[in-house]
Amino acid sequence: MLRTDEILSTIQMLHAEHLDVRTVTLGININDCAAPAVELICRKLTQKIARYARNLVAACEKVAGKYGVPVTNKRLAISPAEFLLAGHGRSAAVAIAEALDSVAGQVGVDLVGGFTAYCDKGISAAAAVLIDSLPEVLSRTERVCASVNLASRRAGINMDAVARMGRTVPAVAQATADRKGFGAAKLVVFANIPRDNPFMAGAVLGRGEPEAVINVGVSGPGVVASALRRKVQLQPDLTLGELAEEIKIMAFRVTRVGELIGREVANELSVPFGIVDLSLAPTPAVGDSVGEIIRILGVECIGAPGSTAAIALLTDAVKKGGAFASSSVGGLSGAFIPVSEDSALADAAARGHLVLEKLEAMTSVCSVGLDMIAIPGDTPPETIAAIIADEMAIGVVNNKTTGVRVIPVPGGKVGQQVEFGGLFGSAPIMEVRNAGASAAFVRFGGRIPAPIHSLSN
Repeated sequence: MLRTDEILSTIQMLHAEHLDVRTVTLGININDCAAPAVELICRKLTQKIARYARNLVAACEKVAGKYGVPVTNKRLAISPAEFLLAGHGRSAAVAIAEALDSVAGQVGVDLVGGFTAYCDKGISAAAAVLIDSLPEVLSRTERVCASVNLASRRAGINMDAVARMGRTVPAVAQATADRKGFGAAKLVVFANIPRDNPFMAGAVLGRGEPEAVINVGVSGPGVVASALRRKVQLQPDLTLGELAEEIKIMAFRVTRVGELIGREVANELSVPFGIVDLSLAPTPAVGDSVGEIIRILGVECIGAPGSTAAIALLTDAVKKGGAFASSSVGGLSGAFIPVSEDSALADAAARGHLVLEKLEAMTSVCSVGLDMIAIPGDTPPETIAAIIADEMAIGVVNNKTTGVRVIPVPGGKVGQQVEFGGLFGSAPIMEVRNAGASAAFVRFGGRIPAPIHSLSN
C-alpha cells in the first residue's frame, strides 16, 4: 500500500499538476455472440455487454470519490469484431457497430474499442468485410473505435493490407467531411498490436485474455513536468541521468495510484484486474504536455536535434519506474506524442519546428507512433500507405508496438488549424513532403518478410 507521505504527494499532484486516471477500460470477450443471423448477434452482443458493463460508470465514480482521484474516461474494449463477421457481409458489420454504439451509450461509457481486424500475414474474408465497412461504420457511430493490425515481428508487413488502409483512411475522413474528417481520429493501424491496451483508438481484448477484465491507463505528463521543473530550479547543475531518476520516482507514484484505482474498480465489478498502462498521455490543457517535458530536458524547440534522445530518456525512465511499482504493467506504457492532443507539440508543429519526418524518428523510441496528425485532404492514398509502411517497419524491426493515426482533412491545406474538440484537441495541418513519390513502391504489394531476429525459437 502507499505510505502516508506518498498519499500526500499524490494529492498535491492531483490538485496542482493534472494527475488523473485517464481511463478505466473494461474488456469483454464477445466471441460467444457469434450467430448465423446478424439480428441474433446484435441481441447477444447487447445483452452481454449490458450485463458486464451496467455498473462500470458507477463503480468508477465510487472509487474516484473514495480516493479523490478523477477517472477521466470509462471505456469498453471487446474481443476483435472480425471474429463475429465470418460468413457475413458489410451490412452485418454496420449493424454490429451500431449495436455496439447503442449499448455503449446505454451503459454510459465514452468509447468502445475492438472493431478490429488482424491482417499482418493475410486478409481473411471477415477482415476484408470489416475494413470495407469502416467509412460507413465510423461516420454512423459516435463511440465506436477501430483498429487494424498490419504487421508483426513474426509475419513482417502485409503491404497489400497497408495499401488497402492507405485508401481506407481518406475514405473514412471523407465520410466525416462535415466534422473535418474526424472519423479518421477513431481509426488506428498497428504493428504488433498489444492485447491489453486500454487507450483508444486501439483498445482491444486480445487472445489469451479473461472473459472480462479491468485495464487501467494512467497519465501524468503534468506531474513529471512539474517535478522536473522544481528539480532543475533547485539544482541547475543536474545531469540527464539524475533527471531520469526523478522521472522514475514520479512514474512509480503515478503507477501505484493507477493500480490502486483499477483493483478497487475490479473488485466492485467482481472481475479480474488486468494491467496498468503507465503511458504519459497528454491532454490539450496547457502544462499537461509531453512536449513541455522535452523543453525542460533542454531542447528549446521541439523537433530540434536532441528531441529523439529526450523522448528515449523519458520513455525508458517511465517504464523503469512503473515496472518497479507494479507487476501488472502492460498495454503501451511509455510516452505518447499525439500532436493534436498535446498543446506544446501542436505549437511546435504550427511554428514549423516539428515536421512529419522528425515525428517519425521520435516514434522509434516512444511507446506508439504517428498519432493524431492532421494532413492535407488531397494527400494521395499511396503516400498515406507509404507513411504507414515506414511506421510498420519501425515496429517490426525494433520489436515494438507502432501505430499510425493520421487525419486527411477534407479540403484542408497546409498550415490551417483544425479543431477536433475535447481531449482530441486541435492541430495545424502538417506538410507531407514528396507526396506521390512512393506510389510504385506501394503498388508492388505482397509482403515485406519478417526480420531475421524473428527466428528466435
